[in-house]
Amino acid sequence: MHLHWSTAYCGGAWVISGYEEVASALRDPRFTVRRAARWINSALGARSDEDCDQQAQQRFKRLFSRSLLFLDGRAHRRLRGVLNPGFKPAELQAQRAGITALAHRLIDDIVADPKSANGFDFIGRFARPLPALVIAQLLGLPDRVPAQFIDWAADLAAFIGSPTPDAAQARAAQDALAELCQFFTQVLERPADLAPGCLVRTLLQAHQDRQLNRTELLAQCCTLLFAGYETTRNLLGNGLLALLQHPDQWAALKAEQDDTAALRLAVREMLRHDSPVQYTGRRLLQDVAMGGQTLRRGQLAILHIGQANHDARRFSEPHRFDIRRDEGMHLSFGQGPHVCLGAALTQLEAEIAFSALMQRLPALTLADTPPVWQDNAAYRALDRLSVFF
Repeated sequence: MHLHWSTAYCGGAWVISGYEEVASALRDPRFTVRRAARWINSALGARSDEDCDQQAQQRFKRLFSRSLLFLDGRAHRRLRGVLNPGFKPAELQAQRAGITALAHRLIDDIVADPKSANGFDFIGRFARPLPALVIAQLLGLPDRVPAQFIDWAADLAAFIGSPTPDAAQARAAQDALAELCQFFTQVLERPADLAPGCLVRTLLQAHQDRQLNRTELLAQCCTLLFAGYETTRNLLGNGLLALLQHPDQWAALKAEQDDTAALRLAVREMLRHDSPVQYTGRRLLQDVAMGGQTLRRGQLAILHIGQANHDARRFSEPHRFDIRRDEGMHLSFGQGPHVCLGAALTQLEAEIAFSALMQRLPALTLADTPPVWQDNAAYRALDRLSVFF
């Protein structure tokens, strides 16, 4: 069954899980991403003035609501138009040498650490820091991302990724976003310190040209830092786990490590097999007929990307991990107007990361300690992955 009603998501939602159905909904303008305010209100509930800073709460809603992730139509196209040039293939390829250097620097640190001889946590030592360093570099903030960023990202992911977020999760996310905004406010006060041509400088120029307002400026800065980190972190962890759980696939990839097309295909299979983002939410702008049901205006729809990527109608033996699979695209980056802005960057980072790991740590194996997963329904994320090299 590829469409059913579930009470597990924010009081009730249609769960859409078939490949064609999810792909269709992702492209359909009747399924809107404009749902942030209602979602936050639902999480926070009725609270008295004694336990609620109304001004902070309104700022939280405004920032979420003006993020590229929660905008449709003209506003979405306007902001996307500002950011798209920074994610063109030529721009990203110019970052290849820098990303490669960062990956090898992290591996240097692992190899040089005597404690690593007894195994190390791949998530903490590589999968977390690499995408944080890369997105900081693109934003123009090398070596300036605060140490608390990992904690802020965790609080935001816990809120965004909960099927039914509660007030505690909303408050933690609100505080995290406020601190992230404070960090970017300080960055924007010193534009001369920004790297030429970086994304923050691009956004600041667009603000000065009145293409976006102050709230939108801060919202996009925060969104880029968080989104540029979270998805790639999950891909690196999930991808390595899949490879090490399938030694034949790991061996096959190492045998073809100089074949860029083979590596690109392998990363694509990692994304399909264990999608970093399992689902995304939409709100119905009008009644929609689907699968013999009528989805009513105002209802919530959960587009389950992870399940769609395992639809047997689309992929043969969908639960089998096969790095040579070539059956078309997964839905892990979405489709339609909201296709992931950083899809090419995430793919490039993963290709560089796994290439470096194969070159430097070809004997990687899983430790006896089982992997530890985060308790998060939307983000498929490892908290810890112990490995030997």
